[in-house]
Amino acid sequence: MKAFVVEKYKKKGALRLADMPDPTIGANDVLVRIQATAINLLDSKIRDGEFKLFLPYRPPFILGHDLAGTVVRVGANVHQFKAGDEVYARPRDHRVGTFAEFLAVDAADLALKPKSLSMEQAASIPLVGLTAWQALVEVGNVKQGQKVFIQAGSGGVGTFAIQLAKHLGATVATTTSAANIDLVKGLGADVVIDYKTQDFEQLLSGYDLVLNSQDTKTLEKSLNVLKPGGKLISISGPPDVAFAKSLRLNLFLRLVMRVLSRSILKKAKDRGINYSFLFMRAEGQQLHEIAKLIDAGIIRPVVDKIFPFEQTPEALAYVETAHAKGKVVVRVAD
Repeated sequence: MKAFVVEKYKKKGALRLADMPDPTIGANDVLVRIQATAINLLDSKIRDGEFKLFLPYRPPFILGHDLAGTVVRVGANVHQFKAGDEVYARPRDHRVGTFAEFLAVDAADLALKPKSLSMEQAASIPLVGLTAWQALVEVGNVKQGQKVFIQAGSGGVGTFAIQLAKHLGATVATTTSAANIDLVKGLGADVVIDYKTQDFEQLLSGYDLVLNSQDTKTLEKSLNVLKPGGKLISISGPPDVAFAKSLRLNLFLRLVMRVLSRSILKKAKDRGINYSFLFMRAEGQQLHEIAKLIDAGIIRPVVDKIFPFEQTPEALAYVETAHAKGKVVVRVAD
């Protein structure tokens, strides 16, 4: 099969189109013919080596964390899917590789594709949808009438999270550039802050939850918009000890993450705020719930550009410019 391969960890390193062996499937696996994938900044970070301390891949390896496609065959223990089913997924860590024509996916990570979406639209959903779901539903437990601040509202996670938070009954604030104000308002944002000319720290207060996706300075400023008992959930770090334990990392790495998160944890504790780092996990059942919301018209995908498979490196470079509105998708096959 054709696939784009990372030859070695290197910042801004090139992806190489290569012939790779077709995947083999285990008893709990589903072989999927990938028809579309999506680009995430996570792909860049992994290629650059930023996560190899706790999420190592042995080069050469195939990047890619989103897929939509068709089931080719299933393992002996798989009964919920069959050949010909249209599915979508964010494969679990250490089994990623959607910049390819085929992938063997654990059946627990798969869900039937939303019927109302094209393959390209469906491929834009899994990683950002699961991130938003796990932040707002699972960890945040967002309730009717709460106030939620979602940073970078025009990005991949932001465009999905705004819609989900509104569905949960929250008042939603977000940051974006002036050019994207109409976009985020159309998704349901109640308060829109132009990050280039306004300071959210001066405009927001008494919030129940902040979903942080930016740098350390923004993370610390976010503490000041939360009320006591509020939740600060970060998808951009720093990772904490709870995260290290969830990955069963060794004592040294747990110590490293304790040191990395010490400052923000202390500042949060002093204000009576709960801080947590979220590194989303694969979860087919949650994708099933998300598909129901999409098919009901409650959440819609936001796709900026669609690239052909041979231009996957160009698609990754475009995402790295941080100019994309919503998601960037790659059409792997018709």
